[in-house]
Amino acid sequence: MSSEALAAPVRGSHAAHRGLSYLFDLLAVLVARDMKLLYKGSALGVLWTLINPFFQLLVFLFIFQIVVRVDIPHYPSYVFTALLVWQWFSGSIVQAAGAIINSRPLIRQPGFPVSILPPVVVTTGLIHLLLALPVLFGFLIFDGIAIRVSALWIPVIQLIQFTLQGSLAYIVAGLNVSFRDTAHLLRVLLQLMFYLTPVFYDAQRVPVDYQSLYRLNPMVHIVNAYRRVLIDGVSPDWVPLGIVAACALILLPLGYRLFIRQSHRFVEEL
Repeated sequence: MSSEALAAPVRGSHAAHRGLSYLFDLLAVLVARDMKLLYKGSALGVLWTLINPFFQLLVFLFIFQIVVRVDIPHYPSYVFTALLVWQWFSGSIVQAAGAIINSRPLIRQPGFPVSILPPVVVTTGLIHLLLALPVLFGFLIFDGIAIRVSALWIPVIQLIQFTLQGSLAYIVAGLNVSFRDTAHLLRVLLQLMFYLTPVFYDAQRVPVDYQSLYRLNPMVHIVNAYRRVLIDGVSPDWVPLGIVAACALILLPLGYRLFIRQSHRFVEEL
């Protein structure tokens, strides 16, 4: 779909078109567009969502189950769950940094609601995670883990993660227009954050003296929440997860306001 077609309902439209129904429709169109563009000409299509974490899993299994033996029950499921969750987080943030720059034709259309672009990136990543969940469930069952009723908490955890990523997406999307080094800096920070998130190790192994600082990383609590409901079969630890949710709810309007303040200069800076 062309940029003119996407922006057409906005130009000359009545104020009613600014309602939630219009924005949700536009969100769906843009997400579908991104999904088609992402896998256009690809033979494997959406399977690439699983290929990357699967090969990462093989590397971690070789290192931490053969070279250095780590005593974590159901280690393959332990790592694979975290990799899928991390892939949504890191992918959304990286893609959000280019959300405005890569959408120049849309940005230049008069009246186009530019604030829809960061949520599009996060939603696209969420769809990839949802498509991967059946495979993850099958993986868990193959590893001897029963899917318990605690898995029903997954949508709640996803909502918290979505809110957190949405707030960060607004911040980095706006900053990268004015400061093009933002995208490069993000890749470095995300690489560091990956190792500071308990993807392939147990967070309890972090020394007590560093635990307070270590747990400032919100992904520590989000990853642990997924593992608790899927692998341990219990409810999330609501205290740290609730703090993450509260911080995300505070950060979201702040990130949105910063984005809107910067959006007035997008056209001239692109």
